[in-house]
Amino acid sequence: MESQPNNPLHGVKLEQILIDLEAHYGWEAMGEKINIRCFTDGPTLKSSLKFLRRTPWARTKVENLYLKFLKTK
Repeated sequence: MESQPNNPLHGVKLEQILIDLEAHYGWEAMGEKINIRCFTDGPTLKSSLKFLRRTPWARTKVENLYLKFLKTK
């Protein structure tokens, strides 16, 4: 596998992204930052993963939020 030193998302699974964001922001704040139902209507890790894996535009928004989170870390 090629190394991607300039890609902070390389090797980070979507599940870990959600776990980190939920621990830092919580579901409610995540729903305010990214208005998608999987964060606002009975959110769970499993349902969010299922939705984000099938919805590229929403996954991109979550990945962008994670990149902002990494900068503040």
